[in-house]
Amino acid sequence: MQLTALLDKQEKIAVIGLGYVGLPVALAFAKKLSVIGFDTNADRIALLQQRIDPSKEIAPAGFEGCEITFTDALDRLQQASFYIVAVPTPITKDDLPDLSYLQAASATIGKVLKKGDYVVFESTVYPGCTEEDCLPIIEHISGLKVGIDFKLGYSPERINPGDKTRSFETIVKVVAGCDEEALENIANVYSLVVKAGLHKATSIKVAEAAKIIENTQRDLNIAFVNELSIIFDKMQINTYDVLEAAATKWNFLKFQPGLVGGHCISVDPHYLTYKAEKLGYKPQVIAAGRLINDSMSNHIANKIIQHIILHASQVKAAKVLIMGATFKENVSDIRNSKVFQIIEDLTNFHLNVDVTDAYADSKELEHEYGIALTEQIVNDYDAVIIIVPHESYKTLNDAYFASITKPHAIIADLKGIYRNKITSRHYWSL
Repeated sequence: MQLTALLDKQEKIAVIGLGYVGLPVALAFAKKLSVIGFDTNADRIALLQQRIDPSKEIAPAGFEGCEITFTDALDRLQQASFYIVAVPTPITKDDLPDLSYLQAASATIGKVLKKGDYVVFESTVYPGCTEEDCLPIIEHISGLKVGIDFKLGYSPERINPGDKTRSFETIVKVVAGCDEEALENIANVYSLVVKAGLHKATSIKVAEAAKIIENTQRDLNIAFVNELSIIFDKMQINTYDVLEAAATKWNFLKFQPGLVGGHCISVDPHYLTYKAEKLGYKPQVIAAGRLINDSMSNHIANKIIQHIILHASQVKAAKVLIMGATFKENVSDIRNSKVFQIIEDLTNFHLNVDVTDAYADSKELEHEYGIALTEQIVNDYDAVIIIVPHESYKTLNDAYFASITKPHAIIADLKGIYRNKITSRHYWSL
C-alpha cells in the first residue's frame, strides 16, 4: 500500500459501520482522502446521504468538505484498499460477548479483499479476538493469507459520545500491526488526520488489552464510589460533600456515583472476564465491580419505594417522574441504559411512571424498551428521579419541582446537580 496513492485519491479508505464511532472516523479521513462509508442499515445510509447523522452527534455542517460515498452495496467496497472496521461489540442477555457484528464485518471484508490491502479493526474486543476470531474468517473467505497477501492491524476507538471538545483528531491514537511494515503504514495513515499523536503498541493483543482496561478501570472506580454512596446513605451524610472534601488532596481521584450503562464501561469488563475465564482464571475484583454497579438501579428504586410507602396515602396511585432515559448526559444514545431497570422495579410495585428526556427519541425508546416519553408533565408526582443531568435540566430550581410534585414528594437527584438547592421537598442523592 502506497500512502501517496491514498493522498492522490487513486486508492480509497473504507469505514465499515457508521455509528457513534465509524461516522466521525469516516468524516475525518474524508476531509483529506477519498472514503467509502459502508453500513448494512439501508435506512441509516439514506439519512447519511442527506447529511443527517442518525445518532445526532454530527451536524450537517460536519459533512461539508468531505469526499465520501455512503453505501450499503458490497461491490462498492471493492474500490477500497484500506478497511477500517468500527462495528458494535455488545454483550448477550447472559453477559457474554456478542461477536455477531464483528463476524459479519469480517465475512464482508473476506468477500472484497485483494492482495496488498490493509484491514484495521477499531471495535472494542478482548485480547486475541482480532487474530483468533476475525482473521480466520477473513482468510477463509478471501483465500488470502495475512502477512503475505494482506496486512492486519488494530487501533482501538476512543470516541466519547456527547463530547464536543475531544474529537477523533484530538485524541491520542493507539495503533498496532501484524508486523513492523504493517505498523508503520497503519501509523502513517492515521497520522494524516490524528493531530494529537500516535502510540505504537508492541502487538495487536497489547492494543486490544489497553483498550479493554481503559473502561474496566473506570467501571471499578465508579463501583467504589457507588459502594461508598450506599454506606454514606446509611450514615446520613451526603456522598458529594465527602467527595468534595476528599478531592482537596492532590492525588485523590474524583469519581462520582451513578448508574453505569452505555456501550462501553458496562460492557467491556464482561469481554475481559470472559477471556480470563477461558484461560482458567476467574476474576474477582472486576466481577465485584460489575456486581455493585449493576445493583445500583435496584438500590435507587428501593429508596423511592420506601419513601412512597411511608408518605403516600395510596401506593398504587402514586406517580413517579423519571428525567433522563439516555445512558449519559447530552446524548441521544439509549443503548444499555440502566434507567429501564429502575422503571421495571417501580412498576413491579404498581407505581405509575412517566419518563421525559431532552435528547432521546420516543419511538426508539418504545421499540427498544416498550416505554414512550410522556407528552405532558403533570403537577402531582410523589417522586421525581433526575437520572441523567442533561444541560437543560441544570437551570431548573426548587420552585419548578414544587410545582410538579405533592408536598411529601422526594426529589432523587442522582448526580447531585441540585445539591443545597431543593428546600421545599425531601431531597436525596447518591
